[in-house]
Amino acid sequence: MATLPQVESSAGRVSRETSDTPPAANSAPKTPRKKLVRRVNADHSQQLRRGFQTAFLLLNLWVGAKFYLWVRYFESGTASLGRARPAGVEGWLPIAGLMNTKYWFTTGHVPVIHPAAMFLLITFVAIAFLFRKAFCSWLCPVGTVSEYLWRAGRQIFRRNFHLPRWTDIPLRGLKYLLLAFFVWAVANMPAEAIDQFMRSPYGLIADVRMLNFFRYLGETAAIVLGILVIASLLIQNFWCRYLCAYGALLGLASLLSPLRIRRTESTCIDCAKCAKACPSNLPVDRLITIKSAECTGCLECVAVCPAERALDISLPQWTKAPHEGRMPPWAIAIGIALLFFGIVGYAKTAGHWNGEVPNLIYQQIVPHADEVGHPAE
Repeated sequence: MATLPQVESSAGRVSRETSDTPPAANSAPKTPRKKLVRRVNADHSQQLRRGFQTAFLLLNLWVGAKFYLWVRYFESGTASLGRARPAGVEGWLPIAGLMNTKYWFTTGHVPVIHPAAMFLLITFVAIAFLFRKAFCSWLCPVGTVSEYLWRAGRQIFRRNFHLPRWTDIPLRGLKYLLLAFFVWAVANMPAEAIDQFMRSPYGLIADVRMLNFFRYLGETAAIVLGILVIASLLIQNFWCRYLCAYGALLGLASLLSPLRIRRTESTCIDCAKCAKACPSNLPVDRLITIKSAECTGCLECVAVCPAERALDISLPQWTKAPHEGRMPPWAIAIGIALLFFGIVGYAKTAGHWNGEVPNLIYQQIVPHADEVGHPAE
């Protein structure tokens, strides 16, 4: 009979010891939430970027309109020999730019057919090397239209969709496969073959044939274009993300860029707003430095970050000084403008911007552009 109270006393003691144990002792310690130090200065990167997008889109529309009128003059038979062809249209001939760049490196001579295509390609690669893949998010008219499409899709469907990782990664590789094919084809062409191709009727009016593709859009092409538009409404930057070989080239060049998005852990509050804002769906909130070739330097992640100096685009930090090498958005804007106008201005003043094709030759072949066959046929 004396043992029962002792047992009960022991049980009660064990119970009291258990109940007196703090709950934190039975669970993993939680990381305390960081205090938010709000940004002092407003971020104007997106206003700058959209200003560049609008200006470059208008520039392309102006060049396109001039080129269309130039083609129509020849097609109508009332061509004015004094009307100049707008060489800027060659920015839409990336393959010609790639071929001419190889010709220049191989021979040391600036090509005389579609030279502007080469100078524009060099400009955009230089921008990618210095300022990430900023051409895609700051200048490219296709990228601009693509961005407005997915933003419209977000308004319509209240969200954008993301493909599962097992689908997304292989599809991203498509643009690199396309780039590899074009690079392989150009690399296997001797300089003499490139020159002969450019001087052929097909090479001379490659820009006219490109215009006619959109002017006389076939049923199959219209269906494909419609699918791309719908996909771009649903998925952010669908064309740029999966199919643009030009973007793949610039992405590879951007891997060599010293400028990167960098996150400071001590000031980051782990809100993940940066990752949600990234159009390329990169895990910005989980990385210290963004090294991906998919980063377009759009600065969307930097713009939405609420914490002071938690996220910046900057050069490598050589010392322990905080935020060393930070690049303000206005400096990026100035750098892009200087590269573009500097290289294009050099080509114009040096006499390398316009090709050396007489209008008399254009008079003969432009009206029959769709009848011109490929030299290999």
